[in-house]
Amino acid sequence: MALTFVSIATVTVGSGGAANIEFTSIPGTYTDLYIVLSTRTNRSNEVDAFSLVVNNDTTAANYTMRNLFGVGSGTPSSNTFNTYNEEVAYTSGNNATASTFGNASFYIPNYTVSQYKSVSVDSVGENNATLARMNISAYIWKSNSAITALKFIPITGTLLQQYSTATLYGIKNTV
Repeated sequence: MALTFVSIATVTVGSGGAANIEFTSIPGTYTDLYIVLSTRTNRSNEVDAFSLVVNNDTTAANYTMRNLFGVGSGTPSSNTFNTYNEEVAYTSGNNATASTFGNASFYIPNYTVSQYKSVSVDSVGENNATLARMNISAYIWKSNSAITALKFIPITGTLLQQYSTATLYGIKNTV
């Protein structure tokens, strides 16, 4: 079975920045969703993080995440959150090496089925120095509703910087 990726939408942050990146009116015509981000925030640090809000649902109990992360050459750590507004992915902050953007990818299988939705995340807040922060996360949105909207919000920084981009892909299984 071949997988076909179809670009649904791309957001590119313009001058002045943006408070978040949001995809709305996501069609239910695909099997899975895949999102790729290349971002940088205005946080005055080398790294920042994102939260992910699904369908504008800000009920903390509807989210659970397990996060494995590492910073530079330090020992990896893990944590568990039961809220939407925690560090689901990392990105570069304003003090990172100039013109360096963090990268993240999100995979959401079976986003339209009537069961809880899982999200797999892989990200890095890059600095081209010793303080890169990387993670992999397993994320659950505890709802039986189809996903129709996704919002990525910086945790500490207040704006995504110009040229930050995000692309939403729909994945179809084809024979």
